[in-house]
This record gives sequence, C-alpha cells and structure tokens, in this order.
Amino acid sequence: MKQHLFCLLASIFLLGASCQSQNSIHDDPSSPYAEQEENYGTPAELELLPPGAKLPVTEYREIWAYLVAGRENALDIKHPISDLVYFGAEVDSYGKLVDIPNFRNIAHFPGRKHFVASCNSRSLTHFVLKEGSHERQALIRDLLEAARPYDGLQINFEYVPARSGAAYLSFLRELRAGLGNKMFSVAIAARTRALQNDVYDYKTIEPLMDRILVMAYDEHWSGSRPGPIASMGWCQRVARHSLDVIGPEKLIMGLPFYGRSWGSVNVNRAYIHSTVEEIKRENNVREIQREDGIPLFKYNATVSTTVYYEDDYSLSARLEMYKKMGVRAVGFWRLGQETPAFWPVIALEKSSR
Repeated sequence: MKQHLFCLLASIFLLGASCQSQNSIHDDPSSPYAEQEENYGTPAELELLPPGAKLPVTEYREIWAYLVAGRENALDIKHPISDLVYFGAEVDSYGKLVDIPNFRNIAHFPGRKHFVASCNSRSLTHFVLKEGSHERQALIRDLLEAARPYDGLQINFEYVPARSGAAYLSFLRELRAGLGNKMFSVAIAARTRALQNDVYDYKTIEPLMDRILVMAYDEHWSGSRPGPIASMGWCQRVARHSLDVIGPEKLIMGLPFYGRSWGSVNVNRAYIHSTVEEIKRENNVREIQREDGIPLFKYNATVSTTVYYEDDYSLSARLEMYKKMGVRAVGFWRLGQETPAFWPVIALEKSSR
C-alpha cells in the first residue's frame, strides 16, 4: 500500500455519459474469469519456502508461451518453451480475419508454433458464429489458410454469448475437421466447478481438442476489489476441476506474468455540472483557467494504491503446486511481462527436450 500524489487535470468539454471501448476481457468489470469472490484458503499442496531460499527447478512435459506480434524481441529461444502461440490476429467488424502476424518472424523458433485468433466483442462473436452464414464460412477458410505454415491453431474467443453456445461448438467441429493432423487448441475461462448452460463447458469441449489452455488468471480484475491475479487457493480449485474433467493429457494450466493496481480514487470519468461544482468545493479550488474559452482547473489528491503482481517466488510456488496435483503442461501470458529471474526455476522434462 503506497501513498501517491497525483496532479489531476479536469478539462470539461462535454457534460454527459461516456462510452469506453473494450480491448480485452481482462479489463471487463463483469469479467467471467472469477465466478465469485471468496476466500479459498491455503491449499494443502502449497509449500512456501522461506523468502530468499533457493527455489526448485520444476519440470513440465510442455511449456507454452504467448508472443504478441510486434514484440518478437521478447522471445529468447534459449528459454525452455515447447510451444509458442503467436498472438495478434482478430476478427474485425465485418467478420474478416485481420492483423495476421508474419510467420517468418518466428520461423526460427525450434519448437511447435501455433496461430491464435481472437474475437473481442460479444455481438461480433454472435455474428460470426451464426451457422450457415457467409461470414462464418469465410472466417473458417481464412483461419485454416492462416494456420497452414503452423503446427497448430488456437481459438481464443472469450466473449461467446450464452445463446451462441451451440454455434460455437459446431464452429470448433468444422475447424477440427479441416485441420487434419495439426494440433487444435482452445483458450477458455477458468472454472472451479461445472456451471449450468456454460458455453465453455469443459466436458463438452474436451472431445474436440488436442489441448485446452485454462486461463487461470484474473480472479481479480480492474473492476473487482483488490486481490491476487490468481490466488493459490483459487488456482488449486481451478486445477482440480480441470484435471477431473479435461484430464492431464490435454490440460494446459495458464499462469500470469503480469500484475494489477487498484486505486482508492478513480478520476478518469465524465462529470455532470453539479459534480464538477462539488469537486471544486471539496478541494477548495480557487482558480479557474480557460483554454480557448473552455474552463479547466487543477487540484491535488492523495490516492491509496494497492498492487498485486507475480515474481519468481510466487510463480515457482504455483508451478510446484500444479506439479504435485498432476498437471503436466503450463502456459504463460505473455512473453515480455515476466521477471528475468523466473526462467531458471522452470525446465522441460528430459523426454520433451
């Protein structure tokens, strides 16, 4: 918990509501990653070493990592990575596959390479998944073509609406049929138990996939109360449910490299006039400036900030816990966000090198 002094610029151009675009489900105030917030307790499988102790090297059969196009310098081929997932392609407003990264940028990577596509809108996802539509058939063709130089294809559709569940499954089936011998994987939200009418029902999706990456992160997100990105107790519950339903052969447990901060005051929003006047009174604002006739003022506010993040110690503890539970593969979002101290604590099993 730290105290920070921020200089806040309130420049009022329009009084009314604002509409913010969503670029990632990880910033969604109604994130589906955590079904509910609760205290999961300390897992029996979790053994925490004294701070400063030498961390163990945890071996896994497969180690997956996401690489974002444009940040290829984050990839070090000496790191123990078996599978590289090249991120950036998405579906545009017309249902077309766009922002396809250049395969040649990662052709030198010695392990398996996977093309991944995302769709970042519920309405757009519903639109492109509609069975029998021209857009859906064109998207399937484009996905199969884009995946041609790769070893596998991954679908990362995080906004599938409830009424599109059946269309999502048939979409996956069509892709499965068209991929031939290529590896087919999907990244889906974390669950601690089966949910009724869940579009990401593990049991239903499992038969269609070679691998399923469970995104066991964003237990707490930007719109929630402060808390770990992935608490150990929650991760244990997610892993146990995933192992029971998906099984160790297909399961990849996703881990976060990133952190989040929460502030006690959020000033980035639109104000109605009465709120502006209240802020001026509460902060004893005396000076009103004008910029091309538009009023603005400045004031200082003390913000209490809480930051949760991951380091080599927390990542190692989670890796050890998963290993003891029988998890054989892990995956990380994303390269370039991690501490360099992490890589010495993980390795591929000798049979996978």
